[in-house]
Amino acid sequence: MAEKIDYSQGIYDAKQLGTPKLLILGAQHMFAMFGATVLVPLLTGLSVSTTLLCAGLGTLLFHFLCKGKVPAFLGSSFAYLGGFTIVTNGGANPENLPYACAAVALSGLVYVLFSALISAFGIRKMMKFFPPVVTGPIIIAIGLILAPSAINNCQSNWLLAFVALATVIVCNIWGKGMVKILPILIGVLVSYAVALVTGAVDFQAIGAAAWFGIPLHKDSMGLFAIDGSETFISAVFTIVPIALATMMEHIGDIAAISATTGKNYIRDPGLNKTLLGDGLATAMAGLLGGPANTTYGENTGVLALTKIYDPLVIRIAAVFALILSFCPKFEAVINTIPSGIVGGISFVLYGMISAIGVRNVVENKVDFTNSRNLIIAAVILVSALGFNSVGGISFGLGNVTINLSGLAIAAIAGILLNAILPGNDYEFDEGSNEPESASLRV
Repeated sequence: MAEKIDYSQGIYDAKQLGTPKLLILGAQHMFAMFGATVLVPLLTGLSVSTTLLCAGLGTLLFHFLCKGKVPAFLGSSFAYLGGFTIVTNGGANPENLPYACAAVALSGLVYVLFSALISAFGIRKMMKFFPPVVTGPIIIAIGLILAPSAINNCQSNWLLAFVALATVIVCNIWGKGMVKILPILIGVLVSYAVALVTGAVDFQAIGAAAWFGIPLHKDSMGLFAIDGSETFISAVFTIVPIALATMMEHIGDIAAISATTGKNYIRDPGLNKTLLGDGLATAMAGLLGGPANTTYGENTGVLALTKIYDPLVIRIAAVFALILSFCPKFEAVINTIPSGIVGGISFVLYGMISAIGVRNVVENKVDFTNSRNLIIAAVILVSALGFNSVGGISFGLGNVTINLSGLAIAAIAGILLNAILPGNDYEFDEGSNEPESASLRV
């Protein structure tokens, strides 16, 4: 008789589940990332197929550079939407998209630079700027900023959203075995069945889509738009500074994944390796004509729900994304999923991101009776949510207008306050790499 697997402590080696279950788990991660990953190209005018290709290749590159240790999926970054909007004049000049992609590629080099600084000066000195009192509220802000998009999707069909949300909760709380670790996929399937019964699915676009298509298009690749033109230079000044925000998101995501899995990925393989992987993946995506890659907060929600922490599952999801990038018909099928279902799934995932941020500051025993810590957290949260609600801050640099998102402003403000205010006695403890003692301590 096969030995019963205990899911409650988390699964770090998913191969023990068998190949069929591994493939299903990989499919679940791919489906969880798909909606958010393709939303960016739908909003910017980029190719959905190219975006899937870049997400798959970027994730595999990240895992290669991180020695296959970090269970992170790289998908489209929402932080760059404002930059794309400015460069293309709100979509009125789609011919500028390649220049925006070229600037995205250069923004990836900012990650590479920061990675080099960590390698040169050591993680302890660099992490002095990123204690839990900074990263925790940033993680919380990421989830809260995403929350309105979940509600907006839910509003399109509250019935489907409720069915999807209820199914995920029921499967996760009362489910047994594979049902308990496949709540998202089951939630999508059950709510999609309800959508079919209620006539909420439009199949018209599926018949017109081809079965096979090449996901790369030379006229949209950033590789061929790197020149000395004014459009390119303007795009660089507009988009490259956004990397300041996405690097903070990256640090928050890696901290959240570490807190979720109980393994200290900032120590091993190291924040320099994860930043390098994310940066090079973003650079590659821009050169190929895709949006910037980023470590996905949604991924952390899936990890928290399923307790399957094996990075192999993420790599399987990346391979699925690669394969499906060559199938426009599958893209058309996915596009038939009503937004209400996406909203219901996002409802719980985005909330879990913020909850993990709370868990991060609690487990690291951040002292909020200390006015210094309270001020830093307050400024981060208000800046992230407040400035995000008004579209960030724009300022001119010569003839170029640069926009900083609410999250970028919050990250910069938090880092500066932490560095300036007296009482910064945080010492980064790389700790152990074992699950029971890998928390980041303050």
